[in-house]
Amino acid sequence: MARTKPLEEDEPINFARGVLDQLIAKHDPKSIKGKDAKKVASGLRGGSKGGHQRAKNLSSKKRSAIAKKAAKARWDK
Repeated sequence: MARTKPLEEDEPINFARGVLDQLIAKHDPKSIKGKDAKKVASGLRGGSKGGHQRAKNLSSKKRSAIAKKAAKARWDK
């Protein structure tokens, strides 16, 4: 269904979108003060694939043992 009217600048949703866009633009993880940009970028890359790599390297018995331990911890609460 087509919009019946164009989006107005003073609509609350547009204001919220603008604020969100400004916050995202401000937060650049590579520009963290006091930290080396190369190391920060490297850490971001490694963190995103760490769990997958660990699961790939574990044997099925070890993965099963870890899952059982986690399930027991959840159900013991």
